[in-house]
Amino acid sequence: MKTMGLNELREAYLSFFESKQHLRMPSFSLVPKDDKGLLLINAGMAPLKPYFTGLKTPPSKRVTTCQKCVRTIDIDNVGYTSRHATLFEMLGNFSFGDYFKKEIIPWAWEFVTEVLQIPKDKLYVTIHLNDDEAYEIWTTKTDVDPKRIFRLGADNFWEIGVGPCGPCSEIHYDKGAGKITTSEEFEKASDADKIVEFWNLVFTQFDKDEEGNYNKLAHPNIDTGMGLERIATIMQGVESIFDIDTVKSIVEGVTDVAKIPYGKDKTSDISIRIIADHIKAVAFLIGDDVLPSNEGRGYVLRRLLRRAARHGRLLGIKGIFLKDLVDKVIENYGNAYPELKEKTDYIKKIIGLEEERFNETIDGGMDILKGYIEELKENKENVLSGEKAFKLYDTYGFPLELTEEIAKEENIKVDLDGFKKEMELQKKRAREAREENTYMGGEDSIANKISEDIKTVFTGYSETESKGIVKAIISEDSFVNSVNEGEAIVVTDKTPFYAEMGGQIGDTGMIFRDGFKAEVVDCKKNINGKIMHFVRVLEGTLNLDEEVTLTVNSKRRNSICKNHSATHMLHEALKEVLGSHVNQSGSYVNEERLRFDFTHFSPVTASEIEKIEILVNDKIMEAYNVNTDVMSIEEAKSSGAIALFDDKYKDEVRVVSIGSFSKELCGGTHVRNSGQIGLFKILSETGVAAGIRRIEAVTGINAIREMESKNELLKEAAKALKCTEKDILTKVSANLNELKEKDKEINTLKSKLIKGVEDEILKEAKDIKGTKCVTYSLENIDGNALRDIGDKVKDKLGEGVIVLASTKDGKVNFVAMATKNAVANGAHAGKIIKEVAKVAGGGGGGRPDMAQAGGKLPEKIQEALKKVPEVLETLLK
Repeated sequence: MKTMGLNELREAYLSFFESKQHLRMPSFSLVPKDDKGLLLINAGMAPLKPYFTGLKTPPSKRVTTCQKCVRTIDIDNVGYTSRHATLFEMLGNFSFGDYFKKEIIPWAWEFVTEVLQIPKDKLYVTIHLNDDEAYEIWTTKTDVDPKRIFRLGADNFWEIGVGPCGPCSEIHYDKGAGKITTSEEFEKASDADKIVEFWNLVFTQFDKDEEGNYNKLAHPNIDTGMGLERIATIMQGVESIFDIDTVKSIVEGVTDVAKIPYGKDKTSDISIRIIADHIKAVAFLIGDDVLPSNEGRGYVLRRLLRRAARHGRLLGIKGIFLKDLVDKVIENYGNAYPELKEKTDYIKKIIGLEEERFNETIDGGMDILKGYIEELKENKENVLSGEKAFKLYDTYGFPLELTEEIAKEENIKVDLDGFKKEMELQKKRAREAREENTYMGGEDSIANKISEDIKTVFTGYSETESKGIVKAIISEDSFVNSVNEGEAIVVTDKTPFYAEMGGQIGDTGMIFRDGFKAEVVDCKKNINGKIMHFVRVLEGTLNLDEEVTLTVNSKRRNSICKNHSATHMLHEALKEVLGSHVNQSGSYVNEERLRFDFTHFSPVTASEIEKIEILVNDKIMEAYNVNTDVMSIEEAKSSGAIALFDDKYKDEVRVVSIGSFSKELCGGTHVRNSGQIGLFKILSETGVAAGIRRIEAVTGINAIREMESKNELLKEAAKALKCTEKDILTKVSANLNELKEKDKEINTLKSKLIKGVEDEILKEAKDIKGTKCVTYSLENIDGNALRDIGDKVKDKLGEGVIVLASTKDGKVNFVAMATKNAVANGAHAGKIIKEVAKVAGGGGGGRPDMAQAGGKLPEKIQEALKKVPEVLETLLK
């Protein structure tokens, strides 16, 4: 038996099936496409579901992949067991109605025994109880010992609800089970991990209907899956996935940073394994443009990052350290997954920012938890509610295990059942928020059932009007032969209409012939790439197979083209001004404006905005020709073209070049010369997520209108200030100085008034259990002035508690102060003001000696102040 590294194994598998005429496809993104019910790709066949269900046509009837997957259902076991991992790779070969059992069974045996050279006396095969066909092929087409084949039940039948399903055959490795002669002995040895399954061959030959009937498929499929890490443990003779070459290298990286040996201490080893596993998953997720957030896949990423950072603290690692471990991940996986190499700096930056944020969170969470503990002790309780533990975890990112650890030190337990209940409620909310989907993740709408035989030639790159034959009509969720009213979907064999894709909005226009006219209100593609015209019938009847004229709204198209070409130029300008780390994270282009999301880690300054605008406009004025070349994906990459989409590219791609300035892969429509854009103007720059910024801009006539609007604003301002436009700044400066002087006069008058108020306030003092208590309400005083008055009253009061309130601009301000003796006697300004502010529809808190709060109900001020003596009395000793 060979000893093979993980990367060597991956290549051996893919090369083997390439030799069997399979198309080798790169791993799909971890972010599912066309599958709204799936958070992250969690199985090798998941991205290929539309091919199995017939919703999409596969690029080849034979495909082989090594698919990166993330599975978080067992995250609490990661690091504690030898086999659980967050990110794993799944080797697979697939047949979409091509070959079947008689091909895959001999191939699988050939790969395992000849390529991997695993001894045959170390292998077992299982088949489904009733799969005589598989048994016959195993015993006649391979040299496996029939005594090493066992028939099993449900474990060897693959199905998920209704839809495609079928029996499967598994290949197992004997790790030292001894003599096995019966299926019962085999299952017992498997349960004891003496025998391990490493390759599952699924024979999808039935279609299960709603009544539970298993109907034979006309074209059965093959779907196999082999865990790369699992076969690597076998080929390298190790027991744990953390001991295979690539993962072991990351583990060593963690031990170098922690300065702790691996294998010496059980507790430390768990933390080391968790960090090694999570940093690998994190690097892959960010490489596929997932960013930390508080929901969805962003929450998965944040949880992994923070869990790893937490275990770094347990190991005694100080400061930021996770981003430095990325180098180990890329060293071992970068050649197989080039996006990791391409985005190294970006991945490190995101990890560093999130780890810094987590360090701040930990410190903030500690303060909140200490407050909870203090409150429990005051109430003589010793159980922290699950609701509060979950709030710390969910809202503040504070790990449950850290909450438990700190609480334990204070002899306080955490209500874990209550925590789990809150967690289940959150999961339920997440499931309900996620859109419902049909079986296998495809959208099974009528529009996705347009015949595969229908092909549409897109002519819109060179013209805005074409003749076309009507090939399909959908009306009221049904295929029809004609339509004469209402809304419908029309598919033709030729069209100049661009279907919404790559961030560019779909075209609008008209479809007509003699006696018939319809307005095209939108144009989109279905899941299988069919171009669909969404029309509103204006007059006449449209029948199948009739010839029509399709005319795009040229004026609208031209505006879209300007914005799209400007988007490419903006992308390049951002890279030149902000740095090479900038990459597109999303875009939207319509006839009015463009929106461009990009990776960057701080707001773009006014100076940088100006540089970007000038650069784009300079290049527009260069009047560059915009050229489109069709070439292979390899040629496109070697030419330096930027790839913007996560789509799987076809053999040939379109590369759009704007002179020597910009070169990108793009399927959209563009101007013929950059000069046609006219003018480029940025409207706004904002943040949309951690590490993601957004620019909105306009071009052409819309940019001119924007400038005219600003000019009109200047004219109106000059008119209001009674000056010329060039004197606006001088006039504004003079007015501001005048206002400052008036503010000084007002503050002087207020100070004089306040001096008179202090004695008035002191007259309201009451005695509460031997402590003076003063409450008073003022008007038109802001929070700062209120605090100043409070300080002066406190100085004159000597010892006691003061609570003042005021209204300004419809809002309520409260300030509470307590002297040292009052605090010593039990007074607490923060607790007093918390209860007082509630009455006025607000909230707040603070220290025992000083606290501030706000409120929304000015009419409740007197009622709120009446609460002060009542609360104070309960606090005083």
